[in-house]
Amino acid sequence: MSKGPGLFTDFGKKAKDLLTKDYSCDQKFTVTTYSENGLAITSTAVKKGGLSTGDVATQCKYKNALIDLKLDTESNVSTTIIFTEILPSMKTIASFKLPDYNSGKLEVQYFHEHATFTTALALNQSPIIDLSAAIGTPTFAFGAEAGYEAKSGSFSKYNTGFSVTQPDYSFSMILADKGDTLKASYVHHLDQMNRSAGVADITRRFSLNENTFTVGGSYAVDPQTVMKARLNNHGKLGALLQHELKPKSVIIISGEFDTKTLDKNPRFGLSLSLKP
Repeated sequence: MSKGPGLFTDFGKKAKDLLTKDYSCDQKFTVTTYSENGLAITSTAVKKGGLSTGDVATQCKYKNALIDLKLDTESNVSTTIIFTEILPSMKTIASFKLPDYNSGKLEVQYFHEHATFTTALALNQSPIIDLSAAIGTPTFAFGAEAGYEAKSGSFSKYNTGFSVTQPDYSFSMILADKGDTLKASYVHHLDQMNRSAGVADITRRFSLNENTFTVGGSYAVDPQTVMKARLNNHGKLGALLQHELKPKSVIIISGEFDTKTLDKNPRFGLSLSLKP
């Protein structure tokens, strides 16, 4: 794909990943295998906290195609098919869930040196069309997105924002929910490898006069070990320890508890990912 401003949906992604990625209170086991012809198969089993059953997923990747199948606890089968570079600088994503035949969605992404465009169409009797665009450079970008309901002839959403990305920091601000929500996030990297960083995220809901503020970060203990933590203004504290057992094989132990109700038991999760 061409280097450009990135997708509008990726504005603030670095902060979101630092605050949410790999945090889990479930038990997750993932195994990836590779064949001689370049086919990669990833199988994942997830046991939800407190449940005797969980989700099962299989992902197959070969050249420019990826197929993702997921079976959840309610026997729903979710399928996502992704093709990259069918046409130059384009990605096509098709997804659907069975037995819900009205859940189909088709998305096309186009990447240019100074702009990106996305069109998504819900494949049902009341189609919703989502459009988004970002204009700029990898350093600074401005973007917007809108959702249009064909049946009612009205807009279901319209959001806008901008993103600033530098080698040692990134900042984004988004006005969402038809102008009712303002989101701002900031990430500052503490080393050249971007493995240690601090992050702050704030969300303001004007209609509810409500603020949500979250701070967190990651710290590289050594080349194989990373610690992460987060805390929001509601007293939710989360932490995780990630250790690379061998190249590409990782174990993650995470936990979360409410600092305002210490009498309640904290929740813990374990994730193990094995690759050859």
